[in-house]
Amino acid sequence: MTKRNKTLEEILDVIFYNNPSTQDEIAEELGISRRYVTKLLKPLIDQDIVKRAYILDMDKLEETYGSMNGSFNSKEHSANFLIQNMIKNMAKHVGKQVELSFEAVLENDKQIAEDALEMDFTTNNMFEKVRSSVETVVNINPRSKLSKILLFNEAAYNYERIGDYCGHIAKFVINDDRPIDEDIMQILKKMHKYSQRSISYASDAFIDGKIELKGDLKDTEEKMHEQQKIAMNEIANQMADYSFDEIEVSNYYLYLSRVVKAFERIGDISVEIMDLAAEFHKDIPRPTTPRTFRE
Repeated sequence: MTKRNKTLEEILDVIFYNNPSTQDEIAEELGISRRYVTKLLKPLIDQDIVKRAYILDMDKLEETYGSMNGSFNSKEHSANFLIQNMIKNMAKHVGKQVELSFEAVLENDKQIAEDALEMDFTTNNMFEKVRSSVETVVNINPRSKLSKILLFNEAAYNYERIGDYCGHIAKFVINDDRPIDEDIMQILKKMHKYSQRSISYASDAFIDGKIELKGDLKDTEEKMHEQQKIAMNEIANQMADYSFDEIEVSNYYLYLSRVVKAFERIGDISVEIMDLAAEFHKDIPRPTTPRTFRE
């Protein structure tokens, strides 16, 4: 690709993300001359691909440059491709957040727990970036398939929810530093493994269209629910050995129950992402029946 084409890509990125009002703003952002910006944009303005002041017609951009011997890679400027890459990064980040949160539990380490909570700020920022990018796409190209574009928002929101449940896991270590019973810890290790597996299946489905993983995710979800029941029964049995007047002990088991519930909800949210993937890639409508009432 020539230097000129690389600069044009940078100009289109500025238009896509920053919504500039003038060519002077574009030139200042990239540190090039306004005259050079005008020269590169003129053919696109003449073809009504770039409209004043200044927005992109994504359909015309792909239609025109998708057939010009690869001189301009339209896929790199496809709205779906750009936002899907944000979702991919968000999925990886959330997976690391789950990992670090559970590491804090394993090590009973408050500093690791604090680090895991810090990761949630990045998760929230990632969600806001996806949300604002979706709004930009809708404003730029009202003819886009709105329902498909909005599914990106829902996927990002679900990853943000997973991040929130990671917070419940990390806060357990911060709220109470007593060690976890070995039997319950073994259950939590399994639930952590199933949660990571669930996120992986759901992300592969939404990002790469691997809907065939739905069966694997369902099997993993069933194992997760089985472990959740075992954990809650064990917690109830242990609580029976203490008096309800022992507030600190009661709070400990309350916080521990939230950890168990957090892993279960991460699995459930992964299923919701899988449903989004089926709608996004295969146009299969999501079930309207609440999940608790499905067979």
